[in-house]
Amino acid sequence: MNPHHPARTGGQVLIDQLTAHGADTVYGVPGESYLAALDALHDAPVRMVVCRHEGGAAYMAEAHGKLTGRPGICFTTRGPGATNALVALHTAHQDATPLILFIGLVPRDHTDRHSFQELDLRGTFGASAKLVETIEDAARIPEYVARAFAVACSGRPGPVVIGLPEDMLTDVVHVADVRPLPVPDGGVAPAELDRFESLLADAERPLVVLGGSRWTPAARADLRAWAEAWSLPVAVDFRCQDLYDNEAEQYVGHLGYGRDDRLAARLRTADLLITVGAAPGDVTTDGFTLLPHDGTGPRLVQVLPEAQPPGVLHPAALTLLAAPEAFGTAVRTLRPAGPVPWALRTKQDRAAHLAFRTPAPDADPLDLGAVFAALDAALPADAVVTFGAGNHAIWAQRFLTYRDGGRQLAPRNGSMGYGIPAAVAAALAHPGRRVVSIAGDGCFLMNGQELATAVAEGAAPLILVLNNAQYGTIRQHQEQAYPGRVSGTALGNPDFAAYARAFGAHGETVTATDAFGPALERALACGTAALIELKVTDGRLAPGITVADLRKETAGV
Repeated sequence: MNPHHPARTGGQVLIDQLTAHGADTVYGVPGESYLAALDALHDAPVRMVVCRHEGGAAYMAEAHGKLTGRPGICFTTRGPGATNALVALHTAHQDATPLILFIGLVPRDHTDRHSFQELDLRGTFGASAKLVETIEDAARIPEYVARAFAVACSGRPGPVVIGLPEDMLTDVVHVADVRPLPVPDGGVAPAELDRFESLLADAERPLVVLGGSRWTPAARADLRAWAEAWSLPVAVDFRCQDLYDNEAEQYVGHLGYGRDDRLAARLRTADLLITVGAAPGDVTTDGFTLLPHDGTGPRLVQVLPEAQPPGVLHPAALTLLAAPEAFGTAVRTLRPAGPVPWALRTKQDRAAHLAFRTPAPDADPLDLGAVFAALDAALPADAVVTFGAGNHAIWAQRFLTYRDGGRQLAPRNGSMGYGIPAAVAAALAHPGRRVVSIAGDGCFLMNGQELATAVAEGAAPLILVLNNAQYGTIRQHQEQAYPGRVSGTALGNPDFAAYARAFGAHGETVTATDAFGPALERALACGTAALIELKVTDGRLAPGITVADLRKETAGV
């Protein structure tokens, strides 16, 4: 102990470190195991958002991390509280999102005695976290917190789990605060840049794919300047549509689930594939089928923030260890020696994308294509759009325009229940921005209770619930594999609009296309959290796909 520093409880030291690292919001569900930290939050310049379920709280923290690029902070109690948050840890791990989960634990002298709600942190979270540690000495809290922030943000970002024994937080210690540790960005050496420029100059059918995390406004601006100079076609990875302005002439669409077949063909025939932020994975390549495995595929340039084992299926011709901003700084001034041979192809790819994202009218009483066209026209350029997992997300991915400054918060690991907590977190982080969440009826009720958090905290997201009374994605697979044998996919739903009103939010139901515009205006003007239930026509599963269509297809009609 150093007597020159004021005496503080471990709980106070912990919250002071969060403040020193720039955290302004924490999400959580209270527990007796971290009461000393809650007490320190009482007088701290850090907002405590009290949630209704640890899964919702941890999703909010994950969304906060996606939105800001800084670790989202979540507090839970031990045992069931901690394990409820595990789903968000998996999301952060697969999506490369910085997140720190603080878990209150049993007192130190109760460990390894099968005590009430005791759990093995490393055994429970080790497979889904970059780092799992327990702070046994309150004097070392600054050290552990600084390391947690640095690890969560460095290389490929991800979640960190820190255990807080209950009695450790009440210990009184004399210790100095610790300043944040630096997070390296990597870089591109001159010889690497020369090699990269040579590969690009030799290409005839290049394709750029942006993905991963650690993107900044500067990185996006520099990558756009480079792509514009070379007339490069730019696609984005699954649920990364906010990485490149969708209105730019180089933007040709998104890969992954719900993508355009023509873009998949473009990937298959590329002779140079440049991936920035993430390596080509199974979702990007349709289960590793879009890129040949026999050495005849495109030359691959990988720009990654962290080294990874050499690819076996798709070995790289060049790997650059750089975060997107460092790569953008290196390439922004590169210019081609003359006209590039793929310029016309880029224009064709762009035209194909514009056709794909234009809704085709259907005969349903509630035409969801028209609904999303109206929504797209009403959203400002900096809107935040959130959604979880399911076929409902296809409309949000295909028919909404993610402009420069807009954000898309969605789980790349296909996790249901994400969209509502993410919308609450976004609305709290940026109260002046429009936040819209697109939810399926199944996805919504996995964390719909967080509407209570939105109302209590004054957050005002707009939620659209697409209600087709089924788990639509699974029903689609079921109809294709076991046509006509419906089992385990039908849902019995509440009145979603009444559900929203019960929490104090605005709520209404729309069943016809021409009723959506007025309902949208009312919801956007209400000043509170709002929900519009969209009664989807019976049998509608996705754009251009109904149960009847699938049954005709499987019957060979």
